[in-house]
Amino acid sequence: MAVTKQERREKIKLKLRKTIKGTTGTPRLTVYRSNSEIYAQLIDDKGGKTLLAVGSVDKSIQSNKVTKIEKAKLVGKLIAEKAVANGITSVVFDRNGFLYHGRIKSLAEGAREGGLKF
Repeated sequence: MAVTKQERREKIKLKLRKTIKGTTGTPRLTVYRSNSEIYAQLIDDKGGKTLLAVGSVDKSIQSNKVTKIEKAKLVGKLIAEKAVANGITSVVFDRNGFLYHGRIKSLAEGAREGGLKF
């Protein structure tokens, strides 16, 4: 039987999650991409808490009439600004089973430009 896109993404996600762990000092920057929006979270896996969350539905990003790739870059910059303000400078990037291409890559570049190291 053929493997669907969702099943393929889940398999990749589980493989990645085995090796990627976020701590309080270096949280996991995880990304979720839907058809129209993109979301990013900083997660402390040891404490089981979400430290920060930003999405393209944020009012400051929603007001800009830009493409989805440019929105992703803005989300990356915004989460980097909030993280640096909270004293977080290095993170572990979790692409959540998505290919490192397009919007995911744009978000990662925006986060790097904002001051996060990964």
